[in-house]
Amino acid sequence: MSLISHTYSTPLGEMTALLSPKGLCLLEFTERTKGLAREIAQVEAARGGPPVPGENAFTRQLGKELAQYFAGKRNQFDIPLDLVGTAFQQTVWRALLTIPHGQTRSYGEQARQIGKPTATRAVAAANGANKIALIVPCHRVIGSDGSLTGYGGGVPRKEWLLTLERSA
Repeated sequence: MSLISHTYSTPLGEMTALLSPKGLCLLEFTERTKGLAREIAQVEAARGGPPVPGENAFTRQLGKELAQYFAGKRNQFDIPLDLVGTAFQQTVWRALLTIPHGQTRSYGEQARQIGKPTATRAVAAANGANKIALIVPCHRVIGSDGSLTGYGGGVPRKEWLLTLERSA
């Protein structure tokens, strides 16, 4: 199974995407070099080798959807996803996909949603391992006190994204 890599310019910086024939496996801010390298290696191991730069229908669809999102004209993404992670991580990530655009949930609420009310820390760790920024919206998860807790892309980006979504 061959992977395609593609980069996108966004108002928050360049993003790197890896796409398999099934869909999007990774979308991350490119300057996250250490974390990005680890995530790329995980996708390569799971999907059969290193990516090659390229363009196809998925890369064009993703580019169009990202542009619409950042223009405040898209509330959900339609690009097919090819999630790479453990069964627990994928359960957590699917729960993220149910958080409506412009809304937030706490880690505790997310843990209760997946039927693991005492697994708040495990849920937070799985959110941190999310490889598909924006589209699998881990930026919509906040602390139980309403604080903007950690985000792999940085708390200022998280705040910017939540402001964009609330104003759309």
